[in-house]
Amino acid sequence: MSAIGPSDNGDGTEFTSRAILKWADETEVPWHYIDPGKPQQNAFVESFNGSLRDELLNEEIFDSLDDARKKLAVWRYDYNTVRPHSSLANQTPRQARRALEQFEGSAPGALAQTETQDYENQTRRLSL
Repeated sequence: MSAIGPSDNGDGTEFTSRAILKWADETEVPWHYIDPGKPQQNAFVESFNGSLRDELLNEEIFDSLDDARKKLAVWRYDYNTVRPHSSLANQTPRQARRALEQFEGSAPGALAQTETQDYENQTRRLSL
């Protein structure tokens, strides 16, 4: 069983539709709401959403769903692999991961396992 969340409690543009709540119920995926007045519980998601909006959605015109998928894949690759993040001491996510991996046994299994090579190959094909 996986967990999804957190979700905003408001009725604004970020509120998840009834369809996703129905899906979560049908698939027995627990749904978690952030506590009212506790936006810090959702800080990473809000930061990511802001970057996605400012750097991609507000900057690009999408001609089709396929075009949107390609542009998102290129942006996601850059965000997750190439660009430094202030939260990672201005390292790229790849550099930060390597630094963590050097501390053998400090947090076994803490890093998400990725199929980096496959992901990079797919993204490079999309950007051509």
